[in-house]
Amino acid sequence: MQHKAYEYRIYPDKKQETLIAKTIGSSRYVYNHFLELWNKEYEETGKGLTYFACSKLLTKMKRDPETIWLCEVDKFSLQNSLHNLSDAFTRFFKGQNEHPQFKSKKNPRQSYTTQYTNNNIAVSGNCLKLPKLGLVKFAESREMKGRILNATVRRKPSGKFFVSILCEEDIFELPKTDSAVGIDLGIIDFAIMSDGSRNDNNHFTRQMEERLRREQRKLAMRALAAEKRGIPLSEARNYQKQRRKVARLYEKVANQRNEFLNKLSTEIVKKHDIICIEDLNVKGMIRNHKLAKSISDVSWTSLVSKLQYNGAWYGKEVIRIGRWFPSSQICSECGHKDGKKPLHVREWTCPVCHTHHDRDVNAARNILAEGLRIRALTPGS
Repeated sequence: MQHKAYEYRIYPDKKQETLIAKTIGSSRYVYNHFLELWNKEYEETGKGLTYFACSKLLTKMKRDPETIWLCEVDKFSLQNSLHNLSDAFTRFFKGQNEHPQFKSKKNPRQSYTTQYTNNNIAVSGNCLKLPKLGLVKFAESREMKGRILNATVRRKPSGKFFVSILCEEDIFELPKTDSAVGIDLGIIDFAIMSDGSRNDNNHFTRQMEERLRREQRKLAMRALAAEKRGIPLSEARNYQKQRRKVARLYEKVANQRNEFLNKLSTEIVKKHDIICIEDLNVKGMIRNHKLAKSISDVSWTSLVSKLQYNGAWYGKEVIRIGRWFPSSQICSECGHKDGKKPLHVREWTCPVCHTHHDRDVNAARNILAEGLRIRALTPGS
């Protein structure tokens, strides 16, 4: 049994859009309110609150005339805000993330999560039944399977609405291929395999760069025009219209990149049982201003993430190689370490065994060899 999310675009009417906005706002209010209480409690006593203590206070808030409006929205969305806050503090005290921050309505990610109970989330023809919202038209791009756990409703900066439904279902392992592969990630070619095959880097952002620059320039001009007229940007219709247009362009780029990564990761998992891939320090690499835009565009981290969960689903093994492993410095034939090479050096010849190497293919072969070595040393592998 695995958890799998199905995302669909939904088309709420005006009344439903208003209720979605209210629910997102109420969930954010509850999160921020209890974060403030949690911080005060910690300062005064050295101990934070608990989810159950916050839940009792939330029940009282719903009866308070000043905050009785919290009863208008889905109760599970508010409870999930408390769960998220509690989980954030648990991870913080374990050193897994930074201290929880207050949520802003200006954040491009606006969403709320509701729970499944008593068939309150279901497909009905061309509509999706959601708590409080009722029947909402949706685009059923693929069939939903398994037992529904929860649903997350999102409003994107482009003004579009989506719902992500988390299901628990049986996912069967793919047939074994008795194949292992090493993958070297690059900028010119996105993924270079140890068997010599390459996957092109589509440069989705670069393809849209000129159009994005033009539309962002219009957005800046409309912001200046609204400022001169003394109109807040939230009320400037021309600015908001252009803002949504820019957001749709970025959304298109993100969708193209995501589709490419999904297809590539699925193809790799289907063909190979053991996948060895390098663990890159992307945050450190983007500090290089000459390469920052190109590195951000290729989304290496996203590919690694997709390979890991696809591998876990379908019974394949993904081995991550340490970021300090000198994959491009070692001869994959004789093991001679030839030292660092500038990025412009794409081919080289080993001075010991005289094998001529393609830099990226050689690195992929070294990654495969190191992954298999690590696997052999791991108990139970």
